[in-house]
Amino acid sequence: MKVKILWVLEVSLTYNSFGSMNLSEFLLEEHSKAQCLRVVSWIGKSQQRFDTLMKIFLGEDKKLVQRAAWPFSYAVQAHPPLLTKHLAAVIKKLEQPGLQDAFKRNTVRALEHISIPERLRGRLMNSCFNFITDIREKPAVKAFSLTILNKLADDYPEIRQELKTIIEERWDLESPAFRSRARKLL
Repeated sequence: MKVKILWVLEVSLTYNSFGSMNLSEFLLEEHSKAQCLRVVSWIGKSQQRFDTLMKIFLGEDKKLVQRAAWPFSYAVQAHPPLLTKHLAAVIKKLEQPGLQDAFKRNTVRALEHISIPERLRGRLMNSCFNFITDIREKPAVKAFSLTILNKLADDYPEIRQELKTIIEERWDLESPAFRSRARKLL
C-alpha cells in the first residue's frame, strides 16, 4: 500500500512538472522505466495525449522514436483502443527497411495484445515472417513475431505449416527466447 501511495504521489508531481514541458523534452530528460511509467500515466486513456506520443513515435528523430517506443507499448497494452486510428501507419512503418530495434521490438510487443483488422493482417504477417527469417534480427522481435503469427494462424490456418517449417529449420540457430516461444507454438 505504501509503495502504491508513493507512486501516485510521484505521478501527481510529474503531472505538475510536466505541465510546462513538452513531451519530446520530457522523453529526452531520461530513459528509464520510471520515466516510461510517468508518460504512460500522463497519457492514461486520453486519445489526444496518445496522439501526441504517436507523432513522436512515427517521426524521424531516431532518439525520440527510441524514447517513445517503450511508453508506446505500455500505453497500448493498458488501453488498446488508443492505437486504433494509428494502426495502419504503425504496420506500414514496420515494413520499412532499417528500422530501429526499439521501434520493431515495442511495436510487435504491443501488437501481440491487439485484434488486427482483416485488411491489415497480410501486411503484418509479411513483416513478422520477414523478422523471424532474418538472421540479423533481435531475439525479442522474433519471439513477439512468432506470437503474432500464431494468433493470426487461427484465422489463416494455411500459414501454420509454413511457420512450423521455419521453426524446425531455424531451431538450432535461434536464441532461447525464440525456441521458448516456438516450443509453445509447436
